[in-house]
Amino acid sequence: MADAGLERVVRAEDVAHMGFTEVVRHAPYIYAQYRKLVASIERERPGVAILIDFPEVNFRLARRLQRLGVPVLWFVSPQLWAWKRGRLRLVRRYVDRMMVIFPFEAAFYRARGVDAEFVGHPLAALPLPTITREEYAAKHGLDPAKHWVALLPGSRQSEIRENLPAMLQAAANLNLDVNLDQKRVCQYLLPVASTIDLAWIKDEIAAHESAVNRKLPGFAVLPRIVLVDDARAALFHARASVVASGTATVQALTIGTPFVVVYRVSALTFALARRMVRYPAEIPAERDADGNLPVAMVNLIAGKRIVPELLNRRFTAANLVAALRPLLDETPERREMIAALAEACARLLPAPGEDPIHRVCDAVEELLRPTDSVARRSSATNV
Repeated sequence: MADAGLERVVRAEDVAHMGFTEVVRHAPYIYAQYRKLVASIERERPGVAILIDFPEVNFRLARRLQRLGVPVLWFVSPQLWAWKRGRLRLVRRYVDRMMVIFPFEAAFYRARGVDAEFVGHPLAALPLPTITREEYAAKHGLDPAKHWVALLPGSRQSEIRENLPAMLQAAANLNLDVNLDQKRVCQYLLPVASTIDLAWIKDEIAAHESAVNRKLPGFAVLPRIVLVDDARAALFHARASVVASGTATVQALTIGTPFVVVYRVSALTFALARRMVRYPAEIPAERDADGNLPVAMVNLIAGKRIVPELLNRRFTAANLVAALRPLLDETPERREMIAALAEACARLLPAPGEDPIHRVCDAVEELLRPTDSVARRSSATNV
């Protein structure tokens, strides 16, 4: 939307934090940015507002926009089906159009009096990467004869600090586990989000390598970590992947390569989330051995656990190696996961001949059309 010419008043990546304690720490800055955004809306009086996910901010904005007479289209539904269902009354009151990207969301909203439209998931509509394995290997100095494992620790520094160390330790353990058989030693692809400083993540990897050398002197096969800039291509060419819970799991689902979902937050955040998350009848959900409901969107879309989830105390290097190992060889587990991923991905596709983004654009244009003698201004604000 910024590329299309919309003014970027506040950068979403500067105010996006996951977890209760994490948000509290950054609350003053987040609120200052919110006030800056509100001032811009009151000054510009847009013709329509497109709210995307981010419920903690966007419900407040929707209320203000309604008072200003600005119609609201919400694209990418807040996860009211997981918690805070009392906010459905706010949706009914302040949102003119709800455009959802997961099929169970439309059924959830309609059963509760909201006219929601499933438009398909934008990632599911994308073509697969076209770069060949040989071209990819040459571009990044990789050995095409080896297995590649993609590591996606997150798109924020806070996420990477929590998730990357165990990923790197698992990579070292997996290479040690094959008894230094050079033919079976994996190489690792680490896509770096545009929000992350490249020098910082290189320092994080170097610090871990130093720690491994201190613990295992003479260990000659440190995992080769190759930094890349395209997550979809890395997922596509990887034999298997480790993906931090979030949008990246849907990206991995649409690519179809087997993967393991991981995530770590503060103990307080995890405990509160465990108590608060409840799924409606529209989302079949199985608890794991610890009594945890699934959190990975891929498992919610499938209606069953098709990829392993290693969360908080279960997210250890040893558990990750155990989950990855059967996905690297031609095993029944690998074949079953590939088939299940393809079935789940098909549920995200839009109607034949439709495109999710074009459908949202059509809905925006419908809201911009004048409905009375006073024509709305043909402008939009992006949140």
